Parts: sequence; structure tokens; C-alpha cells
Amino acid sequence: MARTLNSVGEGLGTGGLRLAVWRTPQLMKLTELLTPSLIKVGIEGTEKEEVFWEMVQLFVDNALISNREAAVQALLDREAKMTTGISRWLALPHGKLDEAKGLLIAMGISRRGIEYQSLDGQPVYVVLSIFAEAGNPGPYIEALAEVSRLFSIAGFIEKVRDAGSPEEVLALIEAQE
Repeated sequence: MARTLNSVGEGLGTGGLRLAVWRTPQLMKLTELLTPSLIKVGIEGTEKEEVFWEMVQLFVDNALISNREAAVQALLDREAKMTTGISRWLALPHGKLDEAKGLLIAMGISRRGIEYQSLDGQPVYVVLSIFAEAGNPGPYIEALAEVSRLFSIAGFIEKVRDAGSPEEVLALIEAQE
């Protein structure tokens, strides 16, 4: 029986045969972190800071964080370094919080568009706010990789923007996981 490795490599098979072994890493599933109550279809804010307060309130309403001011400040501090409006119609405001236990994700969808000072100069329609616990960047990086993968699928962001309910958003994500 071959020994297996976690990535591309060789294992020693029976009889001295060398076997190449590949295991695909398990991708993070956003649907394991997002619930309907963490998705707001119809964000009211039209400017970045207004949206930050609205997104943070989703975490507060779900008892995931308690200090709204610290959470918004973490987003503003990160945003001051460089815009998180990184791709067509998509923003990923994020920060580290001492009170975050694990990885926290919420999504907001705007019908009107948000003036976000994005890299492409276009309005943002989908906002994914992410908070990570200080000192544990691994899950955060995995989440960014999955967000990047999902939103690079042709037509995906349009479907998310046009979704009529949080449940529909979750179904769209789950269909691609």
C-alpha cells in the first residue's frame, strides 16, 4: 500500500514501486460561513463608509461581534492603505479584530451601486466583508482564494447582483462550490 502525501509527491508503493500521489486540497466553502441573516439584499448606503456601518451591523445582529466602532475602524484603517474595490462590481472590505472568533463573512448587494473608489473606477454592487481573528491569517487567505475563484466565473457576479433574496444568493454560491 502506498504512503500518501498531502500534495504532489512520491510515495513508496509495495514491492519498491514509486507511486505519484496527488490529493486535491479541500476548498473552503463560503456556504459554511454565510447564512441568510449575514446577507443583505438591498444595501441602502451609496458611499463606502455608510456601507461599512451597514455591513458591520449584520455581524452585530448575529452576535458575532459587539464593538461596532472598532469593527468599522478596522475596515477604514485597511481601506486607507488601498481600496478594497478590487474587481468589476466587487469589494472585499476586511480587517482583523481581537473579538473575532474564527473567520467572519457577510455579504451585501446594492441595486443602485456604491461609490467606492474602486481600482476600475466603477461602482460596486457586491460587498463581501471579512473579519479574521488576529494572528490567524490562514482561513482568511483560504476565503480570499475561494471568493476570487467564485467571482472569476463568467456571469457569476451578475447573478449575485440580480438575486432576489439571501437564500437565492446562497443557492448560487452552493451551485459553484
